[in-house]
Amino acid sequence: MKTLDQYNEQLAGCRDIYAKKVKDYGTSWRALRPSSLTDQIFIKAQRIRTIEESNEQMIEEGVESEYKGVVNYCIIALIQLELGWNQMEEIPTEKAIEEYDEKAETARALMLKKNHDYGEAWREMRTTSMTDMILQKLLRIKSIEENDGTTIISEGVDAGYLDIINYAIFALIQLSEKK
Repeated sequence: MKTLDQYNEQLAGCRDIYAKKVKDYGTSWRALRPSSLTDQIFIKAQRIRTIEESNEQMIEEGVESEYKGVVNYCIIALIQLELGWNQMEEIPTEKAIEEYDEKAETARALMLKKNHDYGEAWREMRTTSMTDMILQKLLRIKSIEENDGTTIISEGVDAGYLDIINYAIFALIQLSEKK
């Protein structure tokens, strides 16, 4: 139960940021194509890796904030995949939060299944490895996007985003435990 509680705590922090930004900016992200969202997530993950490797940063926001951004942009990407990106119409705040909660629940359910089968192996991983796994999954998503979404044997981009959400939340849990 500890993992689920920690997961829910980190996800609640991400959701709070998302809800506040939706109130500030609306759903302006609706104008972003899926590939643009993938690139935005890539930028955040690459910044995390740069900070991890150099042990220094010039912008005040740390890796925790970037991991939360990764979670939120992945959920936004999942929403866009479902609703379509070319609809530049705003989503009402309540609907945007409902969509977020639905996608977050899908990620949480997947985490519980995989966490059971893998025996919480993520607890033995380095946080830096989680960053690398996120970057690897993003490169896979980019390849699938370049192939117009078709795969021969692989899961689709939605599965990649769900895995990235879970790696980012696991990283947030690890970072919170180190404090």
